[in-house]
Amino acid sequence: MTPFNGFTSSETFTQIPDSLIRLINEMDDIAELKVTLYAIHRIEHIEGNFRALCETDFETESLGLSVEEIRRGLGKCLERGTLLKAEHEADVFYFLNSPRGRLAAEAFAKGQWREAARAYAPSNKSNIFKLYEENIGALTPLLSDMLREAEKNYPGAWFEEAFEIAVSRNVRNWKYVEAILTRWKENGKDERRDSQDSVKDAKRYTEGEFSEFFKRD
Repeated sequence: MTPFNGFTSSETFTQIPDSLIRLINEMDDIAELKVTLYAIHRIEHIEGNFRALCETDFETESLGLSVEEIRRGLGKCLERGTLLKAEHEADVFYFLNSPRGRLAAEAFAKGQWREAARAYAPSNKSNIFKLYEENIGALTPLLSDMLREAEKNYPGAWFEEAFEIAVSRNVRNWKYVEAILTRWKENGKDERRDSQDSVKDAKRYTEGEFSEFFKRD
Protein backbone atom coordinates (compact mmCIF):
# COMPACT_ATOMS: atom_id res chain seq x y z
CA MET A 1 0.00 0.00 0.00
CA THR A 2 1.34 3.43 -0.97
CA PRO A 3 1.31 5.83 2.01
CA PHE A 4 -1.05 8.81 1.65
CA ASN A 5 0.38 12.20 2.59
CA GLY A 6 -2.97 13.68 3.52
CA PHE A 7 -5.56 16.01 2.01
CA THR A 8 -4.56 19.55 1.11
CA SER A 9 -6.27 22.87 1.68
CA SER A 10 -6.17 23.70 -2.05
CA GLU A 11 -8.20 20.75 -3.36
CA THR A 12 -11.96 20.68 -3.82
CA PHE A 13 -14.24 18.39 -1.85
CA THR A 14 -17.25 16.54 -3.25
CA GLN A 15 -20.45 16.49 -1.22
CA ILE A 16 -21.67 12.97 -0.49
CA PRO A 17 -25.41 12.40 0.18
CA ASP A 18 -26.08 11.21 3.75
CA SER A 19 -28.14 8.29 2.43
CA LEU A 20 -25.06 6.94 0.64
CA ILE A 21 -23.38 6.20 3.98
CA ARG A 22 -26.24 3.80 4.77
CA LEU A 23 -26.11 2.27 1.30
CA ILE A 24 -22.37 1.59 1.54
CA ASN A 25 -23.11 -1.03 4.19
CA GLU A 26 -25.37 -2.83 1.72
CA MET A 27 -22.89 -2.86 -1.18
CA ASP A 28 -20.94 -6.11 -1.46
CA ASP A 29 -19.30 -5.35 -4.81
CA ILE A 30 -16.37 -2.93 -4.93
CA ALA A 31 -17.20 -2.14 -8.57
CA GLU A 32 -20.61 -0.77 -7.55
CA LEU A 33 -19.07 1.36 -4.80
CA LYS A 34 -16.35 2.75 -7.06
CA VAL A 35 -18.78 3.53 -9.88
CA THR A 36 -21.20 5.22 -7.46
CA LEU A 37 -18.55 7.46 -5.89
CA TYR A 38 -17.01 8.27 -9.26
CA ALA A 39 -20.38 9.22 -10.75
CA ILE A 40 -21.19 11.54 -7.84
CA HIS A 41 -17.77 13.16 -8.05
CA ARG A 42 -17.75 13.69 -11.83
CA ILE A 43 -21.37 14.79 -12.17
CA GLU A 44 -21.05 17.29 -9.31
CA HIS A 45 -18.05 18.84 -11.07
CA ILE A 46 -19.74 19.22 -14.45
CA GLU A 47 -20.55 22.81 -15.31
CA GLY A 48 -23.77 23.77 -17.05
CA ASN A 49 -27.26 22.31 -17.07
CA PHE A 50 -26.55 18.95 -18.68
CA ARG A 51 -25.02 16.94 -15.86
CA ALA A 52 -24.70 13.31 -16.88
CA LEU A 53 -22.09 10.77 -17.95
CA CYS A 54 -21.85 8.28 -20.79
CA GLU A 55 -20.28 4.86 -20.29
CA THR A 56 -16.90 5.90 -21.69
CA ASP A 57 -16.62 8.66 -19.06
CA PHE A 58 -16.03 5.95 -16.45
CA GLU A 59 -12.29 5.59 -17.01
CA THR A 60 -10.61 2.27 -16.30
CA GLU A 61 -7.38 3.96 -15.16
CA SER A 62 -9.10 6.25 -12.67
CA LEU A 63 -11.32 3.53 -11.22
CA GLY A 64 -8.85 0.66 -11.29
CA LEU A 65 -11.53 -1.47 -12.95
CA SER A 66 -11.80 -3.27 -16.26
CA VAL A 67 -14.48 -2.32 -18.80
CA GLU A 68 -16.45 -5.42 -17.79
CA GLU A 69 -16.25 -4.49 -14.11
CA ILE A 70 -17.40 -0.95 -14.86
CA ARG A 71 -20.39 -2.29 -16.76
CA ARG A 72 -21.18 -4.63 -13.86
CA GLY A 73 -20.93 -1.73 -11.44
CA LEU A 74 -23.21 0.40 -13.60
CA GLY A 75 -25.72 -2.44 -13.77
CA LYS A 76 -25.81 -2.75 -9.98
CA CYS A 77 -26.15 1.04 -9.61
CA LEU A 78 -29.17 0.92 -11.91
CA GLU A 79 -30.60 -2.06 -10.05
CA ARG A 80 -30.17 -0.34 -6.69
CA GLY A 81 -31.42 2.96 -8.06
CA THR A 82 -28.50 5.25 -7.29
CA LEU A 83 -28.11 5.98 -11.00
CA LEU A 84 -30.65 6.36 -13.79
CA LYS A 85 -30.11 5.40 -17.42
CA ALA A 86 -31.80 7.43 -20.14
CA GLU A 87 -31.70 6.74 -23.86
CA HIS A 88 -32.74 8.76 -26.87
CA GLU A 89 -32.03 7.30 -30.30
CA ALA A 90 -28.32 6.36 -30.23
CA ASP A 91 -27.45 8.46 -27.18
CA VAL A 92 -27.20 6.89 -23.71
CA PHE A 93 -26.44 8.81 -20.51
CA TYR A 94 -26.36 8.07 -16.79
CA PHE A 95 -27.86 10.52 -14.28
CA LEU A 96 -27.82 10.68 -10.49
CA ASN A 97 -31.15 9.56 -9.03
CA SER A 98 -31.80 12.95 -7.45
CA PRO A 99 -34.70 15.36 -8.02
CA ARG A 100 -32.66 17.24 -10.59
CA GLY A 101 -31.32 14.05 -12.15
CA ARG A 102 -34.77 12.47 -12.48
CA LEU A 103 -36.15 15.52 -14.27
CA ALA A 104 -33.13 15.69 -16.57
CA ALA A 105 -33.26 11.96 -17.40
CA GLU A 106 -36.97 12.15 -18.21
CA ALA A 107 -36.50 15.20 -20.41
CA PHE A 108 -33.55 13.62 -22.20
CA ALA A 109 -35.48 10.40 -22.89
CA LYS A 110 -38.21 12.50 -24.52
CA GLY A 111 -35.68 14.20 -26.76
CA GLN A 112 -36.02 17.55 -25.08
CA TRP A 113 -32.37 17.54 -23.99
CA ARG A 114 -30.84 16.42 -27.25
CA GLU A 115 -29.64 19.87 -28.23
CA ALA A 116 -28.42 20.52 -24.69
CA ALA A 117 -26.45 17.28 -24.76
CA ARG A 118 -24.68 18.41 -27.89
CA ALA A 119 -24.01 21.90 -26.54
CA TYR A 120 -21.32 21.00 -24.06
CA ALA A 121 -18.71 22.50 -26.38
CA PRO A 122 -19.03 26.20 -27.29
CA SER A 123 -20.69 26.91 -30.64
CA ASN A 124 -17.61 28.94 -31.53
CA LYS A 125 -15.23 26.10 -30.77
CA SER A 126 -11.72 26.91 -29.68
CA ASN A 127 -8.75 25.20 -31.25
CA ILE A 128 -8.50 22.47 -28.59
CA PHE A 129 -12.09 21.32 -29.17
CA LYS A 130 -11.54 21.13 -32.93
CA LEU A 131 -8.27 19.27 -32.44
CA TYR A 132 -9.91 16.75 -30.14
CA GLU A 133 -12.81 16.02 -32.52
CA GLU A 134 -10.53 15.80 -35.56
CA ASN A 135 -7.90 13.56 -33.94
CA ILE A 136 -9.63 11.57 -31.19
CA GLY A 137 -13.42 11.56 -31.53
CA ALA A 138 -16.73 12.89 -30.28
CA LEU A 139 -16.87 15.12 -27.22
CA THR A 140 -18.73 14.31 -24.01
CA PRO A 141 -19.65 16.73 -21.19
CA LEU A 142 -16.85 15.40 -19.00
CA LEU A 143 -14.21 15.70 -21.74
CA SER A 144 -15.37 19.22 -22.57
CA ASP A 145 -14.79 20.25 -18.97
CA MET A 146 -11.31 18.69 -19.08
CA LEU A 147 -10.46 20.55 -22.29
CA ARG A 148 -11.66 23.85 -20.86
CA GLU A 149 -9.44 23.27 -17.83
CA ALA A 150 -6.49 22.47 -20.11
CA GLU A 151 -7.00 25.76 -21.95
CA LYS A 152 -6.43 27.54 -18.63
CA ASN A 153 -3.30 25.58 -17.75
CA TYR A 154 -1.31 25.36 -21.00
CA PRO A 155 -0.34 27.74 -23.83
CA GLY A 156 -2.68 27.44 -26.79
CA ALA A 157 0.24 27.03 -29.18
CA TRP A 158 1.15 23.69 -27.58
CA PHE A 159 -2.06 21.83 -28.32
CA GLU A 160 -1.62 21.15 -32.04
CA GLU A 161 1.87 19.72 -31.54
CA ALA A 162 0.78 17.55 -28.60
CA PHE A 163 -2.13 16.11 -30.60
CA GLU A 164 0.20 15.56 -33.55
CA ILE A 165 2.56 13.51 -31.38
CA ALA A 166 -0.34 11.41 -30.06
CA VAL A 167 -1.63 10.71 -33.57
CA SER A 168 1.85 9.85 -34.86
CA ARG A 169 2.14 7.22 -32.10
CA ASN A 170 -1.44 6.01 -32.72
CA VAL A 171 -2.42 6.84 -29.14
CA ARG A 172 -5.69 8.69 -29.62
CA ASN A 173 -6.22 9.31 -25.95
CA TRP A 174 -6.71 12.64 -24.14
CA LYS A 175 -4.76 11.45 -21.08
CA TYR A 176 -1.76 10.84 -23.30
CA VAL A 177 -2.01 14.32 -24.83
CA GLU A 178 -2.36 15.81 -21.35
CA ALA A 179 0.69 13.88 -20.13
CA ILE A 180 2.74 15.46 -22.91
CA LEU A 181 1.49 18.94 -21.98
CA THR A 182 2.22 18.34 -18.31
CA ARG A 183 5.76 17.21 -19.10
CA TRP A 184 6.38 20.31 -21.20
CA LYS A 185 5.06 22.53 -18.44
CA GLU A 186 7.18 20.87 -15.75
CA ASN A 187 10.40 20.32 -17.72
CA GLY A 188 10.25 23.14 -20.24
CA LYS A 189 9.62 23.06 -23.96
CA ASP A 190 11.88 24.22 -26.76
CA GLU A 191 9.60 26.48 -28.80
CA ARG A 192 12.09 26.45 -31.68
CA ARG A 193 11.31 22.87 -32.59
CA ASP A 194 8.80 22.59 -35.38
CA SER A 195 6.04 20.00 -35.49
CA GLN A 196 7.88 17.83 -38.04
CA ASP A 197 10.83 17.45 -35.67
CA SER A 198 8.52 16.60 -32.81
CA VAL A 199 6.91 13.81 -34.82
CA LYS A 200 10.32 12.29 -35.60
CA ASP A 201 11.22 12.55 -31.92
CA ALA A 202 7.92 11.10 -30.71
CA LYS A 203 9.40 7.67 -29.99
CA ARG A 204 10.69 8.94 -26.65
CA TYR A 205 7.08 9.31 -25.48
CA THR A 206 6.61 5.54 -25.58
CA GLU A 207 8.84 5.06 -22.58
CA GLY A 208 8.68 5.82 -18.87
CA GLU A 209 5.63 7.69 -17.65
CA PHE A 210 3.95 7.51 -21.07
CA SER A 211 4.15 3.75 -21.59
CA GLU A 212 0.87 3.13 -19.74
CA PHE A 213 -1.05 4.81 -22.55
CA PHE A 214 -0.04 2.22 -25.11
CA LYS A 215 -2.31 -0.78 -25.53
CA ARG A 216 -0.60 -3.93 -26.65
CA ASP A 217 -2.26 -7.22 -27.57
